[in-house]
Amino acid sequence: MGITALQNGVKVLGFRAYLFRRAVSALLVLFVIISFNFAVFRLMPGDPSSLIIDPRFTPEAIALLRQQFGLDDPPFVQYVKYIKNLVTFDLGQSFTSRRPVIDELKERLPNTITLFLTSFTFTALLGIAVGVFAAARRGSFAETLVTGAGLFTYAVPTFFFQLLLLLLFGYYVPIFPIHGTISAPPPEGTWAQLLDRLHHLVLPAGSNVIIGFGSWALYTRNAMLEALSQDYIITARAKGLSERAVLYHHALRSVLPPIVTLVFLSLPGLVTGAVITETIFSWHGVGRYLVDAVLQQDYPAAQGAFYLIAIAVIVSNFLADLVYGLVDPRIRVAGENA
Repeated sequence: MGITALQNGVKVLGFRAYLFRRAVSALLVLFVIISFNFAVFRLMPGDPSSLIIDPRFTPEAIALLRQQFGLDDPPFVQYVKYIKNLVTFDLGQSFTSRRPVIDELKERLPNTITLFLTSFTFTALLGIAVGVFAAARRGSFAETLVTGAGLFTYAVPTFFFQLLLLLLFGYYVPIFPIHGTISAPPPEGTWAQLLDRLHHLVLPAGSNVIIGFGSWALYTRNAMLEALSQDYIITARAKGLSERAVLYHHALRSVLPPIVTLVFLSLPGLVTGAVITETIFSWHGVGRYLVDAVLQQDYPAAQGAFYLIAIAVIVSNFLADLVYGLVDPRIRVAGENA
């Protein structure tokens, strides 16, 4: 008992060491990203002060505005203020709207989260279900169809497919809205507004699901086919278990850890993909806000949106590392030997 408890304690410490290293790595990556974020917008061509300074202003008014927005400070002073403000989520004031950037992001963040969670949930469920379905019908036309569809959707560029859906179901057969998150003016009543938002959500979320499910379906199918060829599956069938029990209680359960890891590893891609989806469908979210801010040379708005997306990507990567460490014992062994 004493040796077993000691071994378990060492494993816990090894896993904690692994998480500590991943957390430190995530913080370093975030620091590099926000530093790059600071530099890249100041190296871009154009003068952002033209957005807030009218040539007809007096020299005193121009100096006051530049001081208010910190544009007359040396680059190092601007950088120190920039880091300090990011830590406290004081993201400054937008050049174009004159509103606090954090307030504008708060308005758009729920829409981005809604789109992200909807796409992520249905992509995972559909991909895993279709993969299991194809593996259970190996050699059939259904498996060929699933494999072909998975390869096709995986190969098609996301923006191209989304533009096709927008043209088909928003223009030629106008059954879905082509832009926005809610009609203008919005319908009256809570349920009417909810249904209207769901109506606007179908195309952007549906396109993400169609594009994303293929890779998960193919991975699940391949993992299931490998599991179904193992000796313990043959033994389970020899015991007289139903094919459904063999498929779901034995084969699927054994391949769930790597599938779950794949699901979480795909999170960063879904986060960054929101920029493309929100731009194409004019979705009122953080991704569209970032694109508009870059085009308008609105440095505070662009930096704030980029910072928020960077945090989401890094947190997603950390969650993937966490799940990977939980489902793969080799990570704990590596932590013990580190």
